[in-house]
Amino acid sequence: MIVALHVATGAVAGAATGSRAKALLLGPVLHLAGDWMPHEDFRSRRFEIGSGVAAVALLVARRGPFDPATLGAAACSAPDLEHVLPSLRPGGRKTFHDRLGWHRSGRFPALLQLALACGIIGTLILRSGRGPEAA
Repeated sequence: MIVALHVATGAVAGAATGSRAKALLLGPVLHLAGDWMPHEDFRSRRFEIGSGVAAVALLVARRGPFDPATLGAAACSAPDLEHVLPSLRPGGRKTFHDRLGWHRSGRFPALLQLALACGIIGTLILRSGRGPEAA
């Protein structure tokens, strides 16, 4: 699953539970479930990182850093950090993507995943209850 959709699914879980602790616990589980579903990834690591960071930043800006949706988004996308930070690879192997072996390539198009992620994040931002109109 692309990073932005990991962010979106984690955010939905956090918003649905309304609990910071549950959002943090569900995040890695949802990451594994998302990677288990056969899917395409974007070839550009820069785009993957940028879109994921942008999605989390939008949630932080609109809902706050400690909102359950924001924490769920961060927790669900965090396992992908092992792709870019070698210090997160014990013994040189990726825990989520090599050892657990749940990543599946398949036909769920990356562009469709991005569209879903944008729709989900957009909805969560619009319904956040924060911002000038909530003040």
